[in-house]
Amino acid sequence: MLQYVIEREIPGAGNLSDAELQEAARRSVGVLKEMGPEIRWLHSYVTGDKVYCVYLAPDEETIREHARRTGLPANRISAVRRLLDPSVAG
Repeated sequence: MLQYVIEREIPGAGNLSDAELQEAARRSVGVLKEMGPEIRWLHSYVTGDKVYCVYLAPDEETIREHARRTGLPANRISAVRRLLDPSVAG
């Protein structure tokens, strides 16, 4: 499976309540269960007007199908080519 970063444009995302974010997460997890083990949500970062989600999936179309079923936008889907962290600095 490949790792993807999904950029979701959601105006006011950073101001959503815990309950609103929890509902979106529940909807996402429900669809993930329906789609099976070929797609996994690892985590998300909520910013002012966007949510950046990290998923594992076999291809971009699987990510798009998940977005369609959840009703959440997937404005940009980027395959991760390499992971860079401070450990590579030596």
